[in-house]
Amino acid sequence: MDKIMSLSKRRGFVFQSSEIYGGLASTWDYGPLGVELKRHVKEAWWQSVIVGRDDMVGLDAAILMAPQVWVASGHVENFSDPLVECRSCHLRFRADQLETEKCPECGGEFTEPRRFNLMFRTFMGPVEDTGHEVFLRPETAQGIFVNFQNVLNSSRKKLPFGIGQIGKAFRNEITPGNFTFRTREFEQMEVEFFVKPGTDEEWLQSWVEERFNWYVSYGIRRDNLRLRRHDPDELAHYAKDTYDIEYRFPWGWGELEGIADRTDFDLQRHAEASGEDLTYFDEEDRERYLPYVIEPSGGVDRATLAFWLDSYDEEPDGETVRVVSHLHRKLAPVTVAVLPLSRNARLAPTARNVHNLLRRHFSTQFDDAQSVGRRYRRQDEIGTPYCVTVDFDTLDDHQVTIRDRDTMNQVRVSIAELVYILQDKVEHGW
Repeated sequence: MDKIMSLSKRRGFVFQSSEIYGGLASTWDYGPLGVELKRHVKEAWWQSVIVGRDDMVGLDAAILMAPQVWVASGHVENFSDPLVECRSCHLRFRADQLETEKCPECGGEFTEPRRFNLMFRTFMGPVEDTGHEVFLRPETAQGIFVNFQNVLNSSRKKLPFGIGQIGKAFRNEITPGNFTFRTREFEQMEVEFFVKPGTDEEWLQSWVEERFNWYVSYGIRRDNLRLRRHDPDELAHYAKDTYDIEYRFPWGWGELEGIADRTDFDLQRHAEASGEDLTYFDEEDRERYLPYVIEPSGGVDRATLAFWLDSYDEEPDGETVRVVSHLHRKLAPVTVAVLPLSRNARLAPTARNVHNLLRRHFSTQFDDAQSVGRRYRRQDEIGTPYCVTVDFDTLDDHQVTIRDRDTMNQVRVSIAELVYILQDKVEHGW
């Protein structure tokens, strides 16, 4: 973990937020490479879950919502953790995560546990009073539920169908930590899939299998993943059944994504609180009912961290060690790096032309600093799957060399065919 954190800052993946002012605890900024890796993770999810299915549509709901939403959903009443405070050093901890009855920092006594609501409060409008109090959303799901009829009427979808979105959520965690794994500001990739009651158990298993295989298809080793079914006494207040997809992080197993059977809890609560009819009329069966909901909900930041961690490797290379990130070719922040053999006036125009050709089709980087060998190592470290080298022979034969990150094999190809060849490599991985 220390190596990943060091590499993340040194190569521009993740920085401590507000670092020049001493930093703000558990908040992180994604640098030039990190934002590309994170963007590619989101694009891969969107392509798989939304674009690649004919029973899904997308949504981008607002972060701020009417306060009644969170009352109806149960968050005002139930979205809390047990908090204890050390009477000596005044540090605060989650009571359900403590392994001893004494403070782990100073050995002091704890106060009695009290419930601590995790939602951030703010105020809308010019007057700070309770009449204008709103919340930063702790999840993206409720924006989908309150738009159920809007989407249903405008898209003319029939059950079963789902609504997915990617967006920021905020939780005032008592004990955040482990780099970007648990933070107070994070991004979710979330689906609410609406089904006929009685078919929910089958759809739950279908989504569990699909979501597990998605992580494997983008490079996470299967033995670093596991499914964990929630015990009845740990189910959320809205859930009939839940599975977690967990990853073996350096500190132990941690949740990547939860897939829950939320039944009709949310639609029922919002229908009662708003007075709106949120039922669905099934034309085939000629009956009206509140749909049940299957919810696959994953963290963008956690998925990005897992892909990054799982790709990291150190390989012997003569008397040295080659640090290489075996990121999936569609997730890597840089897909193709263009490397002129040297910083030479004769090579520069052709190398720049090759880069301009490729940047219209791929995430690219142009690098002409230091020796070409050191530049290869730099690209290996950040996970670039393909390097294109422009040398002096290129000026005569109009060919360049493609180097593969994982095998280090090299092949010489025509510039005229370069885009097509690289597109085929990215798509099929040969």
